Amino acid sequence: MKKLIISVIFVLAAATSIYAQKSLVVKGSEICSQSKMKSKNLAVKSFRSENSPKHTFDVLNYTININVFNCLKSPYPNNFSADVKILFHVDSTLNQIVLDATNTSLTIDSVRMNGLTYTHSGDKLTIQLDKVYNPGELAEVRIYYKHYNVNDGAFYASGGFLFTDCEPEGARKWFPCYDRPCDKATTDITATVPSNAKLGSNGRLQDSVVDGNKTIYHWISRDPVATYLVVLTARVNYNLSIINWTNPNTSEIVPMRFYYNPGEDPTYIKSIIGEMTSFYSDEFGDHPFEKNGFATLNSEFAWGGMENQTLTSLCPDCWSESLVAHEFAHQWFGDMITCATWADIFLNEGFATWTEAYWTENQSGYDAYKNELVGNADYYLSSNPHWPISSPSWAVTTPNVNTLFNYAITYMKGSCVLHMLRYTLGDSVFFPAFKAYATDTAEFRYKSATIEDFKNKMETGSGQQLDWFFDQWVYKPDHPIYENIYSIEHPTKGEWMVYFTAKQQDQAFLPYFQMPIDLKISFKDETDTIVRVFNSFSGQIFSFDFNKEPSFVTFDPNDDILLKEGETNVGIEESAENVLGISLKASPNPFSYQTKVSFSISKPTFVTAELYDNLGKKINTLIEKFYTPGDYTADIKAEGLKSGTYFVVFRVAGRTETIKITKTQ
Repeated sequence: MKKLIISVIFVLAAATSIYAQKSLVVKGSEICSQSKMKSKNLAVKSFRSENSPKHTFDVLNYTININVFNCLKSPYPNNFSADVKILFHVDSTLNQIVLDATNTSLTIDSVRMNGLTYTHSGDKLTIQLDKVYNPGELAEVRIYYKHYNVNDGAFYASGGFLFTDCEPEGARKWFPCYDRPCDKATTDITATVPSNAKLGSNGRLQDSVVDGNKTIYHWISRDPVATYLVVLTARVNYNLSIINWTNPNTSEIVPMRFYYNPGEDPTYIKSIIGEMTSFYSDEFGDHPFEKNGFATLNSEFAWGGMENQTLTSLCPDCWSESLVAHEFAHQWFGDMITCATWADIFLNEGFATWTEAYWTENQSGYDAYKNELVGNADYYLSSNPHWPISSPSWAVTTPNVNTLFNYAITYMKGSCVLHMLRYTLGDSVFFPAFKAYATDTAEFRYKSATIEDFKNKMETGSGQQLDWFFDQWVYKPDHPIYENIYSIEHPTKGEWMVYFTAKQQDQAFLPYFQMPIDLKISFKDETDTIVRVFNSFSGQIFSFDFNKEPSFVTFDPNDDILLKEGETNVGIEESAENVLGISLKASPNPFSYQTKVSFSISKPTFVTAELYDNLGKKINTLIEKFYTPGDYTADIKAEGLKSGTYFVVFRVAGRTETIKITKTQ
């Protein structure tokens, strides 16, 4: 997450008052979004999943040696000198590699690999290798470079403070690299600072050596890191506390390092970090890294958090439970499993925002979880900018940060979509499938993933086809606007029928939003029952018979279809007869053995007719052909049909018309 100018704080604080929160604090997801939208980091053996983008080479390790001693001494310049060794695996025959290295931030002194030549222009460093390399070979280049004395939105130095902040594409501003989220590599970082400063980075602290007025820190990441998650954080006179968490499954001791400024008090977060780690580990698989930590920064990182792998950055004195719950969730979703492209940001931010609410459920119960998500949905509905959660073009061209980290879409809608997937599948299916994704060491754990990877894994875990769900909620904008109708009839003594017609307002270029829907039938005796049906098209009719009198019907009574507008009215829908040039009649009706559905066509058209039961389940297709004008019939045989109500649904020219038929004994 990134920075926010202070004038926005008052707006954000006011906005949070509309949500039901434990306290009047800004949500962690909102802090995350605002900080990332202030980012200046957008440039106009494999750790990748099968569907991640492939490249001519795959970086395996970055070894960085960096001297930032002067950056922490007055007048606190931003310039430093460093070198980086890049070990890479050759994926296709090549004699050169192209790295990202921003011209306005970095100058290249030399590249070494048996006398290489290179060019540095257009923010690209092109290195001619010493020979032609074949697929499967390993190679290494060493680049000596300097960082200019500029504030580039990725490397910050001021007042005895130093930090990096790189999402989405800022790593290229402080070290040459292949700066794409799918290309993860281990890191080995040696950094020199004044002896009165502490410096944190990714992975474990291998050693720290005091040499006169200098301290040399050596950090090694056992696990691969995406370039935007590589971090340096240092401060003169930093406070440091370490809380050890013991993994109950492996007995591994994992240190949790808390770097904080003088006058701050992270005591509460320190007291719950063990419980949070255990909860996330139980739900999403073992804590993935050999250490973890949090570091509050200075006013240049004024608002937010950033989930750097094993060392999260927080704004000054931002020891908020909500923010920590959100950022810590990223260690599983974003860091352990990284979005393969920026088109897959849902796997980072949607997941962390939902997990933030799921932590609330763990602490305060399901109602508190649901209230938080209802607040998320309300924010989305009031601020919807009308683009999808994911656009395929973002995989090629990274969008601006206001689009990529839009709070209404990426965070709020993303979290609601994950809840609606939970609702669609049910807890007994959703949670095992979700954990199977997070713990899949063969494909995803410590690697990158696409949204399609996640969808496929959830399909495997649930045994259900989910293209329809992801197509409408993730890859399309907006949401359904319902115009439902229900009626209650009393055809015979002791029998009542409830008819419910599911309809949505037509929205140009949008599909009909299919969903399982819950209907609460309330009765005159003050009891109620909930039935679930699957709504797959507009105008779909469902019927239910009861031996006591219903009083009213409530659509989606638990508000599980979070992203919706519209209303449900009492009444009988006006007949659509002749509007489509098709009139319907069934005879006999009711029937016991067979009925004929008669229909007339007034103009040449393609007709589809399907038979559904009263819960919306398709029985079979009756008609699927082109008709010229005239009168026709379709036979429906009772063989295999139980007694009850059925609906024949005709689709003509994108519209539907339905006739109810009743099968008797």
